[in-house]
Amino acid sequence: MSAAQARHLAETLPRIGLPRAPGPLDLDALFGRAAPKILEIGCGMGETTARIAQAHPENDYLGVEVYAPGVGSLCGLVAEGGLTNVRVAFRDAVEVVRDMLPERSLAGIHVFFPDPWHKKRHHKRRLIQPPFVELLASRLGPGGYLHCATDWEEYAAQMLDVLGNEPRLRNTAADYAPRPAWRPLTKFERRGIRLGHGVRDLVFVKR
Repeated sequence: MSAAQARHLAETLPRIGLPRAPGPLDLDALFGRAAPKILEIGCGMGETTARIAQAHPENDYLGVEVYAPGVGSLCGLVAEGGLTNVRVAFRDAVEVVRDMLPERSLAGIHVFFPDPWHKKRHHKRRLIQPPFVELLASRLGPGGYLHCATDWEEYAAQMLDVLGNEPRLRNTAADYAPRPAWRPLTKFERRGIRLGHGVRDLVFVKR
């Protein structure tokens, strides 16, 4: 962790971090306004989250990340960019979604380039599994969307199968969706392209 990341983790996270609460949070109170709420799971170093939030000030973004340097980096980007529409959860995504987010409270969910756990014996560790997708669907409001992206073809196929079998979600494409113009190219995506990996987006909406 760099000195700047450590400083922002100590100084900025207390200001924009997700508070501990005994039950679901009042997200409008958390952000200080009523606006569409977008959950970003696995923010990495925060570049994509910050860029999207800066480009869409009409939305509020809740970034979830467990990697301390990444949280520090995102906090730094929020502070340096003067972003008021980002809050950060430095904790496990399943815990946040299950215990802290009310049902039907989200307008969208982003899961960009989650760990593919490419060895077969590790596939059970993948984030996009039926129980978690069922939980995510319950937190989306009517018409809300779940947008996943990966550069691992086999994981993309699994995502397509899992999302396609969640009855509360509908695919917006025949299979994979084109990358929306608003989603920036991520560091992992650029790396995947250099390695010759095809990048696949999946965009499903709440029925």
